[in-house]
Amino acid sequence: MKTPDNHTKDTDLTSEPEALKEIHAVRLKIHNERKGMSPSEYNAIVRQRAIAFFASDSSSPPSPCP
Repeated sequence: MKTPDNHTKDTDLTSEPEALKEIHAVRLKIHNERKGMSPSEYNAIVRQRAIAFFASDSSSPPSPCP
């Protein structure tokens, strides 16, 4: 299995620009974090991150979600 660290050194990606290699590595990291997660677990994490994001921005409107 590829990890984000060794993904950027993959010989299959040698012809791609460095930025694209980094994007692939980030997508792989996200996939590995979400693997095996149920939809409700994923939704809870997204909701938690959204609430934290909007709480940190005082100029944003209040959230319509309870």
